[in-house]
Amino acid sequence: MKKRNTKKRGRPATGQDPVSAIRLPIDLTAAIDKWGEKNDAPSRSEAIRRLVELGLAGAKTTPRRSSRAAAKAADMAAEQIDKLADPSATDEERRTRKRRLLRGPQEFRDIRSDLSKRKG
Repeated sequence: MKKRNTKKRGRPATGQDPVSAIRLPIDLTAAIDKWGEKNDAPSRSEAIRRLVELGLAGAKTTPRRSSRAAAKAADMAAEQIDKLADPSATDEERRTRKRRLLRGPQEFRDIRSDLSKRKG
């Protein structure tokens, strides 16, 4: 009786995950390698996996707060601002400062995804 050859041809499998090949510019590859060295990544592949995971984690959208929860947070913030307000300032100045603090800087309002954008 003849024995069957059960060996598979080719390189043995190194993992079960599918391969995704991409082309990267030299400067980006160097930046990935440098990041990998600083963050103890054993290989370039591992560094890329970690960077992709970090990017995806940062890109997750946050669920919208209910209007009730947002109003409660605004009330609590207003209460704290009133406690810390400068007593020597006029009432109008205190109201202006409080409104500015509650709204936040324009730069932050522009990038927030949970606020509706103004037209124009």
